[in-house]
Amino acid sequence: MFFEELQQGMTRTLLPVTVEREEMLDFAKKYDNVPLHTDEAAAAKTPFGRLLAPGVLSFLLVWAKYLEQDFFGEQLLAGTSTTIEWLRLVFAEDVLTGTAQVTKLQERSPRSGLATLELRAFNQNGEHVLTGTVCAVIKRKNT
Repeated sequence: MFFEELQQGMTRTLLPVTVEREEMLDFAKKYDNVPLHTDEAAAAKTPFGRLLAPGVLSFLLVWAKYLEQDFFGEQLLAGTSTTIEWLRLVFAEDVLTGTAQVTKLQERSPRSGLATLELRAFNQNGEHVLTGTVCAVIKRKNT
């Protein structure tokens, strides 16, 4: 969608995604190699009692589902920032669902605008596990 076609409040419901144990371990060993994410014996000794999914992986799994129904499509020119707020723990085999909502639109130039997108993810129990906020540069019509 072009910047002019976006509306504040536009929302998409994201399809569920399962945090697959092996994918979680592979990601953690490569990008977040701490015992809480990679060592079952160490994780068992924590107050959580088991391995935790890396927060960035949780966000990326939800982000991938968003991209399947992306608001911006080919009009996305660039991202400018992403912030992630982790609210609850995520474990292997949790099922995450969520919403994506355009929360802010700002004119930037004759060629582009800025769109802020908020992703909210929930686990299979309906508990809010994370919020990700992404700001993107979106192409305008007639440029």
